[in-house]
Amino acid sequence: MEKLLKGKLPRHIAIIMDGNGRWAKKRFLPRIAGHKAGVSAVRNVVENCRRLGIEILTLYAFSSENWNRPSREVNALMDLLGDFLKSELKEMLKNNIRLTTIGEIERLPGSALKCLQSVCEETADNDGMILNLALSYGSRNEIIKAVRRIVSDYSEGKLTPSDINEERFSRYLFTANFPDPDLLIRTAGELRISNFLLWQLSYTELYVTNTLWPDFRKDDLIKALEDYQKRERKFGRTSEQIERENWKGKMCNPKDG
Repeated sequence: MEKLLKGKLPRHIAIIMDGNGRWAKKRFLPRIAGHKAGVSAVRNVVENCRRLGIEILTLYAFSSENWNRPSREVNALMDLLGDFLKSELKEMLKNNIRLTTIGEIERLPGSALKCLQSVCEETADNDGMILNLALSYGSRNEIIKAVRRIVSDYSEGKLTPSDINEERFSRYLFTANFPDPDLLIRTAGELRISNFLLWQLSYTELYVTNTLWPDFRKDDLIKALEDYQKRERKFGRTSEQIERENWKGKMCNPKDG
C-alpha cells in the first residue's frame, strides 16, 4: 500500500466478481462452495478499500440474468446474501461503512430483502465508505426504466426535450447519487462488461485479471490500483492539454509542487 499515491486513488471502484464456479470446479467442489469462498474475498476487498480511503465500492453481486440459473443455486445465493449481511453488520457499523444497493431488489425473496433493507437502514448514517451492492441488476433494464421515467415526466409536463442531456439522464439511473466509477476490475480473465453499468463506464479505466474471485486479495487489489495510477485519464483531451492544466494547477498552488 505504501507504493500507492494517495492523491491518485480512484474515488469509485466497481468490481465484476467472476470465477466462483471455476474455482469450485478446479477443486471438484459444488458451485455453491465457490460462492461461499467468494464471500471471504468480498470481506478482504471491503476491508482494504476502507483502509485506503476509497469512497465507493460497487460489487456486481447478482445480475438480472442470474435469475435464470438453477433454482437450487439461486436459493443458495440468496441465503449467502442474508448470512453475509447479518455477519458483517457489526463490522460495517464499526468501520463507518454505509450499505446501499442498485437493481430491482424487490425481486429478492422476502427474507433476503428484509435483511438487506434492515442493514441499509442501520448503516444509513455512516459516512466513511459506501459499499454498494448491485443485486438483481442489469444495465439495459436500468436504462429502459430511466427512459420510461423520463417519458412519464415529460407527459406530466415536468420537463421538455431540450431539458434532456447527459447530466439529466444520469439522474434517472439507479446510480443517480454516485459519481461514475473511475476503475472497473473484472476477475477470472473474461473480456466483457456483462450488462454492468453500461452508461456509467463510458470513461472508466478497465482492469482485467486472471485471478478467480475467491482468490482475489489485497495484493491483487494493489496491482490493479498501481496499474490505474499509471494511466493518463484524458476524457477526450490531448496529453498536451492535461500537462498544461497540471502546470497551471501547480502555479496556482505552489505548495502542492
